[in-house]
Amino acid sequence: MSQENLLTMRYPASWWRNMWREALPSGNGIVGASVFGGVQEETVLLNHEALWHWGRKDPLPDVSMTLAETRSLMDEGHYMEASWNLANALRERGYGTRLASRFPLAAIKLFMPSTRAFRRYRRSLNMETGEVSVGWTDGPNRYVRRLFVSRADGAVVYEIGSEECANEEVHPEDGKGTGKHIKDQAGACHCISGEIGLTLYPSDRWGDTPEFKKLAKSVVTSAKGAYIRYAGRNDDGTDFGAVLRLIYEGGSLQSTKEGTMLNFTKARRVLVMVKVFIRGKREQEWEQLERELKTFPETCEYDLLLKRHAELHGPLFHSVSLELNTASRDVRSNEELLLEAYEGEAPVSLVRKMWAYGRYLFISGTAAESGPFGLYGLWGGDYRLVWCHHMANENIQMMYWHAHVGGLGELVPSLFRYYGSLMDDFRGNARKLYGCRGIYIPAGTTPGIGTPNQIVPVILNWTGAAGWLARHYYEHFLYTGDIRFLREEALPFMREALQFYEDFAVVGEDGAYRLYPSVSPENTPLNFMPEDGKQLAHPMPTTVNATMDIAIMKELLTHLIEANRLIGGPGSKDEEERWKRMLEHIPPYRTNEDGALAEWLDPKFKDRYDHRHLSHIYPLFPGDEVTRESAPELYVAFEKAVRLRRLGAQSGWSLAHMASIYARLGEGDGALECLDTLAQSCLLPNLFTLHNDWRGMGICMDMPAAPIQLDANMGWVNAVQEMLLQVSPDRVKLLPALPERWRSGRLSGWRFHTGRITMEWNRDAGMFHAKLEAERETNILVSLPPWVEKSSMSGQGAFLQPSSRGPLVYAVRLGAGTQLSIHCSPQVEGDVIGP
Repeated sequence: MSQENLLTMRYPASWWRNMWREALPSGNGIVGASVFGGVQEETVLLNHEALWHWGRKDPLPDVSMTLAETRSLMDEGHYMEASWNLANALRERGYGTRLASRFPLAAIKLFMPSTRAFRRYRRSLNMETGEVSVGWTDGPNRYVRRLFVSRADGAVVYEIGSEECANEEVHPEDGKGTGKHIKDQAGACHCISGEIGLTLYPSDRWGDTPEFKKLAKSVVTSAKGAYIRYAGRNDDGTDFGAVLRLIYEGGSLQSTKEGTMLNFTKARRVLVMVKVFIRGKREQEWEQLERELKTFPETCEYDLLLKRHAELHGPLFHSVSLELNTASRDVRSNEELLLEAYEGEAPVSLVRKMWAYGRYLFISGTAAESGPFGLYGLWGGDYRLVWCHHMANENIQMMYWHAHVGGLGELVPSLFRYYGSLMDDFRGNARKLYGCRGIYIPAGTTPGIGTPNQIVPVILNWTGAAGWLARHYYEHFLYTGDIRFLREEALPFMREALQFYEDFAVVGEDGAYRLYPSVSPENTPLNFMPEDGKQLAHPMPTTVNATMDIAIMKELLTHLIEANRLIGGPGSKDEEERWKRMLEHIPPYRTNEDGALAEWLDPKFKDRYDHRHLSHIYPLFPGDEVTRESAPELYVAFEKAVRLRRLGAQSGWSLAHMASIYARLGEGDGALECLDTLAQSCLLPNLFTLHNDWRGMGICMDMPAAPIQLDANMGWVNAVQEMLLQVSPDRVKLLPALPERWRSGRLSGWRFHTGRITMEWNRDAGMFHAKLEAERETNILVSLPPWVEKSSMSGQGAFLQPSSRGPLVYAVRLGAGTQLSIHCSPQVEGDVIGP
């Protein structure tokens, strides 16, 4: 195990009441376990990806007649009234759909006695295996608890062990322990005692509500022999629950007086296994899970079970690699790393660890057969979590930006399966809200609920979700080359997204499209803000031609034309001609009086820089329409627009987003500064990211609450990757935004659309090496780092020649299975290809 893939903490979870916020997470993509608490009392909170409660889905009334009314009001300049027209129509008809919330399934509660004040407390997470460990010294003994969620066996595996501590030296693995039980010279065993059970986790916010009381009343827990049965009631009358089995050696085991927990005394060995169910009849499910747990012999070893799991987890985690400077030698704890970051610059080891951690969370929080990754992953600890739904006006997209370049493309289809399951709702939305064909996707959705739910203009009047998600469909095809996916999934989705625009877009007198109502998430133009406008206020977000809406429509048309040419078929030429004519109606982007890209094409709406969203930067990032090479003047306007965003209005995820934008601008130091700021303001000790700072430090938006939002964890991953490798269908940029602080490093296995890449560099030694391996026919431009002076090329089956795009840009053609190596060193050998 590498230290750079180990999170170590010297302090227990301690956020007041909501200690799950600082838990250490484990998961197999289906079931998540959050380990928190202390020496005497530990909690393992269990979540299942498909367990959602307390949603409500009303029939959507047909209010499509409001579109003409809204547009008429906007044409007359009554923007405030127009903004609420659709929302008011739904409210007047009593429409009240409410999204469901992720639900904690159960909590494993463990109590262990203490004889002395603890020493050398450590808790750690091994990202290479997904194992969480907690260790401490009590008198002469070292106690260690270890846990993981098995991919191989579909169970939570939890071991409690002890070992003799002969002296006061720091434990060699910083508290991780071996889990073995060591006898002293007299032959005495350092045994363990405690009490364990399954319970309904209490709510910090909803405990007195009728919904929670009803839920609590439905819960049954019983302990018998070495098993504990637990179940509660779902909204639909079915049951969810779990079965716990305890395997022990020596000592005794009995149920507690109440019959709800198991008490183990002076045991030499304790191994706990838990399996869960989310829907069914409790008696039948209990019996089935007990049968499954009984298949594990009394002699089964924790380490063997961990090995079986790690053989499945490891290849995902190690699908790509990254080294930065000498980060692998840094053995400091999270707390020590965060203290250094708080001084203003995140240590390189923390930056790299956050890259690995975001990938770890993604791997552990979603699976090919599960739902998409959520804002809390599989580690939420309450029953109506703030913003825990799938949000498609930024957040869910951010959580998938990194996946393909980082070799995790196999986990992306869960995103498409989820949105594909709601297509009937989306079609009904388009028809009943706007009288349009195609699909309208609300920004917020949860499983089974794809109808509008946030009945406010800032969300309801935004129509860009389907088009933005369509980008992810097309990108998945570009990386996989899967023609079946393109024909059967991507193209049908993209066509329905465009059908909406075909009916919704209006051609103005100047021959250009007008998209309205139009929203730039989640901003209000400055000239429509009240004088005492607040950061989170959305007084009047409904406009004409938000830049993002136009950019999404333009990108969708472009991708459809490209995809349609690949598929062909009857009528494809006619479709292409129709889409080309639509492209001719797309209006140009506008630059405002500050020389910045305008957030709204219509000059009646003034730019407001005091905001966290960067929606209008879409053509630069996450899109790839605008580059320095393709549109240099417009590129400068994009850069100005980003710089004008006020620091104090940002959130955790917006700082991650901004870091990726600066990377696209080639400004590695600016990108890294965004991550520095994020580390100062929105990182918990377990490295979960927060929506915002809550302490009034002035570098982040000010809210009294600070919800967990793991989108910034994923955004961090993408920002680091964008600094080191930028990929578009026709171009690959190598180290395009390398920060000065990253003097050396190595990456391997990273993906471009048709192959993989390995790079190594050392700025101080003037060394650079890259190897591109093509998995399919490849024809791209390759840009070398701006500091590379002279290079040599080698490889079979490769064609390389200078490009007119610049002195460090080369046209590369590779056949499937061939590779190209590029070398730069103080003394290069071979064919020199640099200036």
